[in-house]
Amino acid sequence: MYNILDIIELYFLNMEIRHIKYFMAVAKTHNFSKAAQLLGISQPPLSIQIKHLEEEIGSELFYRTSQGATLTAAGEVFLKSVANIEAQLLSAIEQTQRVANGDMGELRLGFTGTAILNPLIPQAIYTFQKKYPNVNLILKEANSLLLIDDVANNELDIAVIRTPHNYPSDICIQHLVYENLVAVLHQDTPCTGEPYILLSSLKDQKFIVSPYEVSAGLHDATINACKQSGFEPIFGPSAPQIVSILSLVAANLGVSLVPETTQQVNIKGIRYKALHPDTTKVSLGLAHQHDYHCQPAINFSSILHTLLNEQS
Repeated sequence: MYNILDIIELYFLNMEIRHIKYFMAVAKTHNFSKAAQLLGISQPPLSIQIKHLEEEIGSELFYRTSQGATLTAAGEVFLKSVANIEAQLLSAIEQTQRVANGDMGELRLGFTGTAILNPLIPQAIYTFQKKYPNVNLILKEANSLLLIDDVANNELDIAVIRTPHNYPSDICIQHLVYENLVAVLHQDTPCTGEPYILLSSLKDQKFIVSPYEVSAGLHDATINACKQSGFEPIFGPSAPQIVSILSLVAANLGVSLVPETTQQVNIKGIRYKALHPDTTKVSLGLAHQHDYHCQPAINFSSILHTLLNEQS
């Protein structure tokens, strides 16, 4: 049986695939005229091509008679040898096209802990896996700056991040959506019955945030929101993960600002409170290289934007 390397070798022997196709058509119809009609060409070029094939092989493949054409003993052997070449070539072409279209292959997708809490991201992953079941999905959770480095170093194809103010120039970040920030308070913190609180009312509180190198996007958003409200935040203990931040608030060690989708994380001892609608928001973005060519990543990005359009 021939494999794709055998087919390539045939090209080096000046034996073209069309020669095989023409040969098989004549072998099937036992007639040059019928084979030419089947192939959609005239008979003289077909006869010439078969003659070239016989010259390349060094043996006649057909007995030509007034009734048609029958295989010689050499032709019978050749037919058995090449019978699977066309099917294998079509299979190779099909698989190549599937990889090129992103129907097969691999997607290395990164995400931050708070980004995955946005329903858009799990829904996009679910839709992607359903639409492209033969793509191997490799997931990695990390902080935004580390994910950006991984994308820049080609260790990830694409990453869902909290967009920091500063990032490498060779990285492109597609904005997806802005999320409202909400305040996380200890459950005993007195609050009015208003639908939201003024962030300025928390200016004397210690703010629990992740270090910039761990969560640059949320760190920037917290500082900007406080400055927008007229004060510089006082920093309390830091925590690397969103659950750790919420736990420190539950311990009454300070307050925090988190994306509103974090409210689905229920930890005893805390309460969430909406901020004024004009408060600075936190961005959710999609990071990739400017010239990325990973088709599964392009397909995943397309799914995300389709879902966003459906929601708008």
